[in-house]
Amino acid sequence: MSTPLSYPLSSQGIETDATIHPNFTSAELTQAALANGEGRRAKHGPLVVETGKHTGRSAKDKFIVRDGETENTVWWDNNASMTPEHFAALKEDFMAAVKGKGDLYVADLFGGSQPEYRVKVRVINEFAWHNQFIRTLLVRPTEAELDGFVPEYTIIDLPTFRADPERHGTRSETVIAVNLSEKLILIGGTKYAGEMKKSVFGVLNYLLPPQGVMPMHCSANIGPDGKSAVFFGLSGTGKTTLSADASRTLIGDDEHGWSDTAVFNFEGGCYAKMIRLDPEAEPEIYATTRMDGTVLENVVMDADGEIDLDDNSLAENTRGAYPLSSIPNTSDENMGPPPSNVIMLTADAFGVLPPIARLTPDQAMYHFLSGYTAKVAGTEIGVTEPEATFSTCFGAPFMPRHPSVYGNLLKKRIAEGGAQCWLVNTGWTGGKYGTGHRMPIKATRALLNAALDGSLNDAEFRKDANFGFDVPVSVPGVDAAILDPRSTWSDAEEYDRTAHRLVQLFVDNFEPFAAHVDEGVRQAAPSTEAQAA
Repeated sequence: MSTPLSYPLSSQGIETDATIHPNFTSAELTQAALANGEGRRAKHGPLVVETGKHTGRSAKDKFIVRDGETENTVWWDNNASMTPEHFAALKEDFMAAVKGKGDLYVADLFGGSQPEYRVKVRVINEFAWHNQFIRTLLVRPTEAELDGFVPEYTIIDLPTFRADPERHGTRSETVIAVNLSEKLILIGGTKYAGEMKKSVFGVLNYLLPPQGVMPMHCSANIGPDGKSAVFFGLSGTGKTTLSADASRTLIGDDEHGWSDTAVFNFEGGCYAKMIRLDPEAEPEIYATTRMDGTVLENVVMDADGEIDLDDNSLAENTRGAYPLSSIPNTSDENMGPPPSNVIMLTADAFGVLPPIARLTPDQAMYHFLSGYTAKVAGTEIGVTEPEATFSTCFGAPFMPRHPSVYGNLLKKRIAEGGAQCWLVNTGWTGGKYGTGHRMPIKATRALLNAALDGSLNDAEFRKDANFGFDVPVSVPGVDAAILDPRSTWSDAEEYDRTAHRLVQLFVDNFEPFAAHVDEGVRQAAPSTEAQAA
């Protein structure tokens, strides 16, 4: 049943004539959403909703208020600013909109599973399904924890609100405005629910580094030996697939912190891509599409309530939000011990990187700050070249502080905890995209398992001529040929030219970070001079 608010909205200076629906359960919110006409129930239980024109994040419409708190702490090259005056006007208009609502759904939640580092977040929604989404994605307090709950940060999400660029200093009618001094986040003009979850991630990314906690855009799991591993990776690199291992306990799939004593999930749920979900390849996630409590975004459903996960007519970025408890073999506490292994995943469409490489702490920081993967060539006639993508810290859009803050903290954590770091290429071998072929998933899993169980450390290694990291020469159960990418190309000279190009892309991308890291990290960069020699 719902739980009354211990700390009323009026105590926050929020006045409204709305009927307040406090801390509703998922079932209550589903019923409210159906009664309001916000969505439909699928045949097998989930709530199915549509987000309209916004089917993903509105990155260009997100702002951080630039004031005394943030002037010298936020990485302004990466984050758009809003003046305090524009935010004040926006807040005034939001409060007027809140006052006139008929119904408001309010949830008191935690961002972060480790009690010492979590933040208390209140989320106020005009849509019941939005409240169900965020209740699913954040950590749900117990009844005892709700007693006396006083929010530290507040999110007000009003999709029907329209920002005024002239009055509010926005780019459009859509706005995500973060005021770290007032601890208030205002979201308007978009029905995409993921803005709320990423806003909490951004707040934790700002708050945790000064406390010595490393915030990470990664998945995490625990092996049968009780040791944890974290998996960094951009979209398409296999982060979710490779961390979802039936023999290992899942901590979480997206956002985590690394403290002195634990790796802990920021969330209490998962937000998985649903488009073309394969029930055989990912049976656990597929099962959630047939459960009560799951929210499906932009998934096509017919008049009989049957969903079609292959239909992208509403969006390519179809999503499902479900509690972690929906997945078998998950951590009860959403935590594990500090990681023993750090995996950085990349899908190298240039076909240059080996399937696995062992990294020193300096090399790990270099590749973490680089955040490299590659997009494959498009479908346009004549476009055959892969495109390099660099997203620093494997999540630049969510990093309010300078990348060096997170990079130095990661290096410190690795050095102090003795974690072993690995770069795993799930991309191409035998040539670049269009010529070679995708790295065999069987080989990737075998190499990853050998890394995680420690046996790979006993292998013979060679120094990679391009990047200087250690690459195994042979591993039981893996074709030794793929461990040396150059030997898999039919034209070795073409490999050398492609490798030279990729190295130069790395060097050029890292230039803005060079002044913010120590000499060891700078020396971890690949060298075009070594190639020329």
